[in-house]
Amino acid sequence: MASKKKTIIDFRRMAKEGEKIVYLTGYDYLTAKYEERAGVDMILVGDSLGNVVLGYDSTYPVTMEDMIIHCKAVRRGAPNTFIVGDMPFMSYQVSNEEAVANAGRFVKEAGADCVKLEGLTDSCIERIRAINDAGMLVMGHIGLTPQFGAQMGGNKAQGKSYEAALKLIEGAKRIEEAGACSILVEGVPAVVGKAITEQANIPILGIGAGSYTDGQLLIYADMVGYFDDFTPKFVKRYGNVGGELLRAFTEYAEEVRSGSFPDDSVHAYKINPDEAAAIEALIAERFGK
Repeated sequence: MASKKKTIIDFRRMAKEGEKIVYLTGYDYLTAKYEERAGVDMILVGDSLGNVVLGYDSTYPVTMEDMIIHCKAVRRGAPNTFIVGDMPFMSYQVSNEEAVANAGRFVKEAGADCVKLEGLTDSCIERIRAINDAGMLVMGHIGLTPQFGAQMGGNKAQGKSYEAALKLIEGAKRIEEAGACSILVEGVPAVVGKAITEQANIPILGIGAGSYTDGQLLIYADMVGYFDDFTPKFVKRYGNVGGELLRAFTEYAEEVRSGSFPDDSVHAYKINPDEAAAIEALIAERFGK
């Protein structure tokens, strides 16, 4: 039986007491079901589904409709897990009103507990404040932010100089002051992840931000060896799902082609022999075969 769903109060306590928060991405019913069974604390329905589910070469094409559909599926699979809906590109950049409306869709339509948005620009901080003021939980996301990849010259590690690190540390404080319930820090040196965590009064989650953050996130398809187009430096592989799928698909194809599958003695529905004989006789009579 699944444990009771954790709340932001639980995550604040965990951060304060040094109990690490387990955070994974999930995009579908089946994956979410197994993540909940494993005791994952928090699931991110990330716009990374653009890469690992929909086959895009970036997250830019992902729409609100894509996110809502997948978030609903994850909620069905993990009814007792805290779910974060990732606000896709151009779902919050235009105005506070549009950001609040789209955040509301995640909560009302998809059953998300929280939304996440990328960036530490003035406008991003305004959006965080507006969503929080509307009564919804919002997670910030700084460091390597794929939606700002064009400005960064690609998905590269951030905060590698004194000036860049200071900007992230100060930006995290501004995001906290705007009302964010937590912050995801991605792709920064461990010393920067540590500094952000130590300065914060809200939970700091890391993905490629070292071991000092209050919890860790990985893209599930990376850590189980399912997505193999590229593997970020910070990923540890805990399985080889891709290899097992390839083995199973290849074996199935070989058996179908050879005629060894299906085996009617094992994989076919049974029928009374007299009924089978009657059917065969009827077919021979009517169709001559």
